[in-house]
Amino acid sequence: MKAAVCTAAGGPEVLKLQQLPIPKPTRGQCLIRVRAFGLNRSELFTRQGLTPASIVQFPRVLGIEATGEVADCPGGEFNQGDKVFTAMGGLGRTFDGGYAEYTCPPANQVFKVETTLPWETLGGMPEMLQTAWGSLLKSLKLQKGQRLLVRGGTTSVGLAAAAIARDHGAEVWSTTRRNDRENLLKQAGAQRVIIDNGTIASQVKDLGGVDKVLELIGTVSLEDSLQCCRQGGSVCMTGMVGSKWTIPEFTPMGAIPTSVNLTTYAGGVEDVEATPLTRLAKQVEDGTLKINIGKVFRLDDIVEAHRSMEQNTAGGKIVVLT
Repeated sequence: MKAAVCTAAGGPEVLKLQQLPIPKPTRGQCLIRVRAFGLNRSELFTRQGLTPASIVQFPRVLGIEATGEVADCPGGEFNQGDKVFTAMGGLGRTFDGGYAEYTCPPANQVFKVETTLPWETLGGMPEMLQTAWGSLLKSLKLQKGQRLLVRGGTTSVGLAAAAIARDHGAEVWSTTRRNDRENLLKQAGAQRVIIDNGTIASQVKDLGGVDKVLELIGTVSLEDSLQCCRQGGSVCMTGMVGSKWTIPEFTPMGAIPTSVNLTTYAGGVEDVEATPLTRLAKQVEDGTLKINIGKVFRLDDIVEAHRSMEQNTAGGKIVVLT
C-alpha cells in the first residue's frame, strides 16, 4: 500500500511516500480501506517534533483520523464494505494512522456512518466536528440564547463551531485578523465579526461581553479571552494555532476574573463515539449545517498539503484523498 511516512522531525519534506505492507488485522482489529482523511494541527506539531517521544517515535505514518470502508474485520464487529470512520485513541501516534491507503485500528475505535456525502466532504468531518461538538456541548455546555465568541474563527474547527452553535440557537461572534475573511465567517454562521489585533477584550465588553468563549488561538490570547466573559461565563481552550504551549508567569488570581470559569477540551475515543456524526452528516446533506472544506489534495501531494496547513492558506478544512 502507499503511505506517507514521517521519517523524522522537520519541515513538510520529511513526509515521504513509501510502499508498506497492508496490515493484517487480528480479532479485535478492523482493517479500513482509507478513502480520505483530514489534516489536523496536532499532526503538524508531531511532524515538527513537538510531540513527546514517549507518545510518537519516527518513522511513523501520521494521521489521527480516517474515513473509508471496512476491508476486513476478523471479529465480525463490522461487515466488509461498511462506511466507517476512526479518530484518536493513539491513531497516528502510538500506531500507524490515516496517511495511507489502509489503516488498522482497534475495532472499538471504529464507528459506522450512514451518509451519501462525497469522500472529500466526509473525510474532513470526524475530528473537526467532534472537536467543535465536544468543546461547545461538553466543556462549555452552550445553551440556546447564549452569546458565544469563537476566538480563531477561520480555523476549520472555528468554522464548524459557528455552524453548530447557530444550529443550537446561540448568538455567534467570531474573530479573524483579516478584514477579507468577514464573508467567510458570516457564511459559516457568525452574526458579528471582530477583527482581532490580539487584544479585543475592551471592545467585546463595550458590546456587552459574551457568555462563552471557544479559544482556538491558544495561550497567546487566552488571558485576553478570559476578560471577554460576563460573570458566570466560561472559556474553553481547545486550539493551539498560536503554536505556544505555556503562559510565562501566569497568575490565576490576576488572569481569571471572578466567577469566570476556565476549562479545556482534548477529545478522546469516547468523545468521538459521542459525536452524532451520522446526524450531522444528514444536516450537511440537507444544507442545514454548513461546513467549510478549504482545499482537497491527493496523497501524492501530502507535502504540499502540509505546507498549506502550516501557512494557513486553506480557508477551511484540508482533506486528502487516497
